[in-house]
Amino acid sequence: MAESNVIARQPAARTVTKRSSIAWRWMINTLSVVSVLLIVANVCIYYFTRQYYYGSAENYVVSEANATATILARLYEDLAVNYSTEIREVIENFEKKDQMEMMSVNKNGEVTLSSSGFSPDSSYFMPDYEAALKAEDGVGVFIGIDSGEKILAVTVKIAQPSSSYDALRFVTSLTRIEGQLSAIMVTAIAISVMIILIVVFTGLYFVNSICVPLVEISGTARKLAKGDFSERIAIKNNDEIGELSRVFNDMADELENSEAIKNDFISSVSHELRTPLTAIKGWSETLALGYDEVTFAKGMKVITRETERLEGMVEELLDFSRIQNGKFTLQMANIDVIAELDDALLIYRDKALKENKTLIYNEPEFLCVVYGDKNRLRQVFINVIDNAIKYTDEGGTIEITAQRTDEVLHITVSDTGCGIAEADLPKVKAKFYKANSTRRGSGIGLAVADEIIFMHGGSLDIQSELDVGTTVTITLPLIQKRERNDNEQ
Repeated sequence: MAESNVIARQPAARTVTKRSSIAWRWMINTLSVVSVLLIVANVCIYYFTRQYYYGSAENYVVSEANATATILARLYEDLAVNYSTEIREVIENFEKKDQMEMMSVNKNGEVTLSSSGFSPDSSYFMPDYEAALKAEDGVGVFIGIDSGEKILAVTVKIAQPSSSYDALRFVTSLTRIEGQLSAIMVTAIAISVMIILIVVFTGLYFVNSICVPLVEISGTARKLAKGDFSERIAIKNNDEIGELSRVFNDMADELENSEAIKNDFISSVSHELRTPLTAIKGWSETLALGYDEVTFAKGMKVITRETERLEGMVEELLDFSRIQNGKFTLQMANIDVIAELDDALLIYRDKALKENKTLIYNEPEFLCVVYGDKNRLRQVFINVIDNAIKYTDEGGTIEITAQRTDEVLHITVSDTGCGIAEADLPKVKAKFYKANSTRRGSGIGLAVADEIIFMHGGSLDIQSELDVGTTVTITLPLIQKRERNDNEQ
C-alpha cells in the first residue's frame, strides 16, 4: 500500500505532442513567414511586370497614333491633295494592321472606316474616344475587355477634323502580353513552390539534427532519473548540441561516480557502525554473565572507547548534514589557534606511541590569534592528525609544524604513510569519498574539515605521493592579529 502511494505521488511524464514539438512549431512559423514573403514578392513581380508590359504597349501605340496624326496634319496643309481621300488611303493601306487595327471616328462617335475592313455598329463602346475629347492633348487610352478579349485602345484627335473624320483610333490585342504575364507568374509560382520545398526539407533536416539529439538526451535523462547511470549520448557533431551532449555525459559520469561513492559510503558507515556496536554488545553480554575486576575494567574501557568512536561518527554525520542544509554555524571569537593545536596533539601522543609511530611536533614560540571557532578548528586538527596516524604504518613518522607570515598561518601535517594515488588526489575532499577503503573512516571528515577552514577564510591543501606519504597544509588568515594590535595601541 505504501509503495502504491509513492508511485501515485510521482509526477506524470509529459508527452510531447506533434503540435508542441519544435519541428511542428518551426514548420508553422517558418512556412508562414516564407509564404507571406513569397506572396508579397509574387504580387510585386506581377504588378511591376504588368506595368512594364502595358506601359511599353501603350507607349508604342500612342507613338504610332501621334505619328499618323502628324502625317495627316501635313497632308491637310498640302492643297494639291484630297484630304478625305488621303485619310481613307492611310487607313486602308495601314502597314501595321497585323499588329493593331486603325479606325476613323466621326464627330458623332461612330466608326466610319477600319483598316480591317469591318466597322462596328453604332453601339460600339469607345471610352478612349470619350477620354480624348476631354484630354488637353487630345489623346485617350483604354485598357479593358472587348468582346471577351483584353485590348488596348488609343484615340487621338485629328488637328483639322471634318464631318467624317474627327479622330483616329488604334486598337491592339493584349492576348500575347497576358500570355507572357501568365508564363512569368507560373514561373514565379513554381520558383516559390521550389523555395518552400527547399525550406521545408533543409529546415526539417536542421530541426531534426536538433530534435533527435534532444529526444535522445531526454530518454537518457529519464533512465538517469530511474537510477540507470550506464547510458551515454553519442557525440556526433562539434556544435552546441555536441557540447550539451558532452556536458550531459559528464553529468552522468559524476552521478554514476557519486552513486558509487554513496554506496561505498553506506557500506563503509555500516561497517564502521557495526564494529563498535559489536564490541559494545559483546562486552555487555560478557559483563552481564559475571566478571572479575580485571574483566570489568577491560570491558568498560572497550565500551567507552567504542562509544566515543560512535559519538564521533554521529557528530561528523550531523555536521555534514548541517553543511548540506546550510545550517552549519560558527561561534567566532579571537582565539589562540596554537593552543587548540596543542590540545589536539595531546589526544594523539599516547595513541601514536602505542602504535609505534613517531609523532614530531615543532612547537612554535610565537602566539597566533585568529578570529574563529576554537571547537571547530580543534575538530579540523583532530581530523587531519587522526588521518595521518591512521594511514601511517607501524614505524612511520608524523611531523607537525606551524609557520607564520605577516598575514597567514600555515599548519603542516606530514606523514610517511601509504599516500594517495594521483587520480584520487582531486577527489579526497569530496563528500563520501575514500581513497583507501581498507582503512576505517566514513569519508566525510575531510569534507567537513575543508568546509570549516573555508568558512574561516582559509584553505586546506593536500599533496601526496603513493607509497611515499601525504602532506596536509592548513592556511588561516591572521587579520584579527593586526586588529588586535591596533586596539592595543
